[in-house]
Amino acid sequence: MQLPGLYLRPSPLGQRGVYTAAAISAGSVVELAPVIVLTAAERTVIHDTLLHDYYFIWDGDGAALALGYGSLYNHGPDPNLDYEMDYDFAQIRFTALRDISAGEELLIDYMAGDDREGLWFAVNESQ
Repeated sequence: MQLPGLYLRPSPLGQRGVYTAAAISAGSVVELAPVIVLTAAERTVIHDTLLHDYYFIWDGDGAALALGYGSLYNHGPDPNLDYEMDYDFAQIRFTALRDISAGEELLIDYMAGDDREGLWFAVNESQ
């Protein structure tokens, strides 16, 4: 499930980003992204692939690839979305932290919260 009006376009923060065509109210669930769960051993293997930049830490040492737009949200130091793992339903819930205007890129903080690791890339100071 995702809100209607989400779309991809080029982003100054990465190759592409997820944007919204309509305003989103604070507290709204933006997306429930189902995940493909990987074991700790499989997580080690994907470090040598392009998938390294698209997974979430899952339940300790595992990993999860979010479907939908889940693995495509860019990092921002002032994010407008938060996310929470839902282990029972194997999904990630993305929720608006504040009111978001139409046309805004949807951003998450890759470093905040439980079991989240530090950044593996240099942050552009103009972000």
